[in-house]
Formats: sequence, C-alpha cells, structure tokens
Amino acid sequence: MQRPLGAQISHMLKDRGVTHIFGIPGVHNQEMYRGIEEAGLTHILARHEQGAGFMADGYARASGQPGVCYVITGPGLTNIMTPMGQAYSDSVPLLVISSCLDETAATRGQLHQMKDQRAAAASVCDWSQEARTAEAAYALIDRALVQFDTTRKRPKHIQIPIAALEARCTPDWQMTESIVLTNAPGARTDVKYAADKLKEAKKPVFIFGGGATAAQIDAERLLEKTGAASFCTYAGRGVVSPDNALSFGSSLARRESSAVLKSADLLVLLGTDLAEVDLWRSQLGHDCETIIVNTDPEVLARSKRSDRPILADCKAFLIAVGQRLENHEKRSEWTAEEVSGYRKKWRAEIEAERPGIVPVADALRDCLPEGTMIYSDMTQFAYAAKEVWDMDRPGHWHHPTGFGTLGYATPAAIGGALARPGLPTMAIIGDYGFQYTVQELATAVELELSLPIFLWDNGKLGEIEESMIRAQIAPNAVHQRNPDFLKLAEAYGAAAAAPKTLTEMQEVVQAAFHTGRPTVIRVPPDIHRA
Repeated sequence: MQRPLGAQISHMLKDRGVTHIFGIPGVHNQEMYRGIEEAGLTHILARHEQGAGFMADGYARASGQPGVCYVITGPGLTNIMTPMGQAYSDSVPLLVISSCLDETAATRGQLHQMKDQRAAAASVCDWSQEARTAEAAYALIDRALVQFDTTRKRPKHIQIPIAALEARCTPDWQMTESIVLTNAPGARTDVKYAADKLKEAKKPVFIFGGGATAAQIDAERLLEKTGAASFCTYAGRGVVSPDNALSFGSSLARRESSAVLKSADLLVLLGTDLAEVDLWRSQLGHDCETIIVNTDPEVLARSKRSDRPILADCKAFLIAVGQRLENHEKRSEWTAEEVSGYRKKWRAEIEAERPGIVPVADALRDCLPEGTMIYSDMTQFAYAAKEVWDMDRPGHWHHPTGFGTLGYATPAAIGGALARPGLPTMAIIGDYGFQYTVQELATAVELELSLPIFLWDNGKLGEIEESMIRAQIAPNAVHQRNPDFLKLAEAYGAAAAAPKTLTEMQEVVQAAFHTGRPTVIRVPPDIHRA
C-alpha cells in the first residue's frame, strides 16, 4: 500500500517492535505524524524537545528497547542534542528521526535553516546520516536497530528531507528475522588465564560497571568462590548485593580507594570504562596485573601493555570462569572487618562533606516500595546518596553520569514510568535542575502517572558554590530566587507536598506512588529528623 514516506516510517517502526514515539509535531515533520495512529504507535507529547529526548532515554533504560523521537528541522534537532549527548556518554539506545530542508546551499532565510544540521547532530551521537529516498530511510532505520542489538548502545540520528517525507512510496522494507547474538565468553585461553590467575590470587578485586548489570547472579557466585573484594561504578550499582561483606560499594571516588586497590594482587574490570566521572582522579592507584573484560574494542585498546584485555560478554565470561573454578578452595586474605572499616570511614567523610543529606537519603531509601526505579539529576543529594545507598538490584538507579545534564530526572522518570506500567518509579532532582524541564510536569499529568518527584531545595547551586570556595573564588551567581514550587506544581495539575519531618516525608513519598498524578515533594536540608 502506497503512503507518504513519513507514514511508512511509523509502520516500519511498529513492525520492528517499537511501541512509543516521543516528540513534538511541527510544520516540517508533520508527515511523520500522518501514520502514527494508523500504525498503532503511542505518541508522548513533550513540552520541549529536550524533554522528549530525556523521556526516550528513560524509557530505553527501563525497557531495554530503543527510545525513538520525532523532531523538526533546526531548533527541534538542536534542542534534543543535549539528550543525545547524554545518551552517548551513558550508552543508551536513542533513535532520533528528524526532518531537514530539501536544499540549503543556494538558499538563505528558510524556516529552521541550519548551515549543516547533520554534522551538528554527529557531534553528540554515534552517527548522523541523511536519507534522501525511502530505500535509504528503511536501510538506515534497520542499521540503527541492528546496531542497538549487536554493538555498544549509543544514539543515532537520521534526517529526511521534507519533500522525501511527503513523497508516496511502498512499504518495501525487508522483513528480517530477529538477530540472536552469541554472548561470547572470550577465547578459551583468556578464560583459562583468568581462572588460573584467580586461583593464585590472595587479594583479588573485581570492579563492576554498567556493562555487567545482566550478570548479578553470576558475579555473586564468582565472588563467593574466590573470596574477592569488589567495587561497583555508579552505573554498576546493584550488581553486588548489599549483604556482601567484602563489597566496598560505589566508593571508587573516595581518595583512599586507591590504597585499597594498591593492596590488591589481581584486578578484574568488567564492563566499565573507568572514566573520569567514575574516579575523579587520573589513576586507579593499583600496581598489580589487570584483566579487562569489555565488549567495546575502544575500551580494550586503552589497556596498558601489562594488562590482559578480553573481548567478551561479562555474563558469559563470569559463567565460563566460574565453571573452571568449580572445585576451587578460596584463599582470599580480605576480611569483612577491613572492608567495613573503610566503608564506615567513607560514610563519615560524606556526612562531613555534605551535611544533612545522609540521614535523609537513609529515610528515603527505607520507605520505597521494592523494585523502585530511580532517576536522579545533577544535585548534591544524588551525589551523596549514590555513595551510601546500596542497591539490591542492578539497572534501577539512572543518573546523567557522563554528559552531566541538568533537568534530566523529571522527564527521564516519565519515560521510565511509561516503560514499567504499574511498577514504582521516582525522580530525585535539585531545585535548580528542576526548573530546566519543569514544563514536563504537564506531560506526567496528562499521562496520569503516579510519579513522586523528590525535590531537594537548598536555594542555590550548592556544588558550584563549594567548588568556588575551594578554588578561592568569591561565590558568584550561585544563589537564586526560587518560585513557590508547591503552587507551581499545582498550577500544572500535579500534587504537591512540603513535609516537615522525615517520618512525614516517608508517608508522603509512599502515598505518591498511588495518586494517579505526579507529586512534587519539596525537601529542604533543614528538614526535622524526628
């Protein structure tokens, strides 16, 4: 059946398993909206393309499926570039499909005109391509979807000229079978090498990153067999159980973690880049042999000559090594007392660095329903909580770690809630970041989402103020006049609350999961502890 290409794209996406589209219609991309309802897709109307991108990001992280956005030429694309940059740094499968002008070289003054829209998008995503025909559009969409399943998950951008979107064509995309990947554990020699080294090690340490979140059970089994100690990056939290007595938690950024790693005689890195935002220092601090397990050749290429890089799926690798250690008697010299001592000291450091946050974080953690998925923002509350709040399962706390965008949490949590209907989802955001995407409250109200939005309100850019003071700069432009957040929330049709005590806060949060609308919960640093 012939349809305009814009409509055929929606039908193709539906055929490929896509169920939700995030975006905002405009005169330049309206052809993509022609086929949405006919194809049976659900469209989520954001209030800003940045919000649409973050919603799609949150949806992808919660569902494991690509988040797909439709945006207009020019400002629609530039508005969503921040979410694209965030998705790139955090390895999130985000597909942005935009319109573009038919010709820009010989004409000036067109609506939404950019000098080079495709190249602009390419700076924040895996690749950005223009499809000038229906055949090219179908091929590029399939290329993106297949790469999401077979390589590191990073955002892609496809732009299509307006005339091409309007042109009628047939749905002659290829019907493809699902691609089934063999999760390779690495070469037999690599698996044997790692197993032999673990048999010899007396103080082995595992570091689990976001690429190991599917391997929770297998990681626990291998830790038990070897008696190894462990750290998790922020993205890897939950891979190791809070009950594991030899877990150092997500404390790699603590300066003394380098002393811990220096005492190790074998280091195994699984599914992590160990980027600046994981360590906040240039070196881990270890001087022992290191085994690096990753599916990204770029990460492996950065290994030192003395390292053992292994191209492998983390879960398959852990299973294969575990099988070789089936009858191994662990000889680890790590003790629970040593680990506990460090963790208590680091907790005290965090309480001193950011006074008042840890008790509130403890109270919030204790009142959440089982399996709550959290989306946090760039705020001091999240920075502290991520170090002291052990997760009991992986993939349930999402933070804009790499790109570090403000305003992420609210729209991302909306996307996450859509991906997990009936399951608890919440946002944690600061007073400044909240105002970046506050308009997306309207979307959450329209969708009738029972979404608690924990708003940490210290009336300033607290982290920047402290950084200026450390640099001996007189704090400047770090204090702002906030609106009445409760009235603002109510104006959007959301619920709002300002609990006076931690007990009241817990009651408000628990109730917010059942209201049928979002609830903004304003919590100041001086909330009463009673």
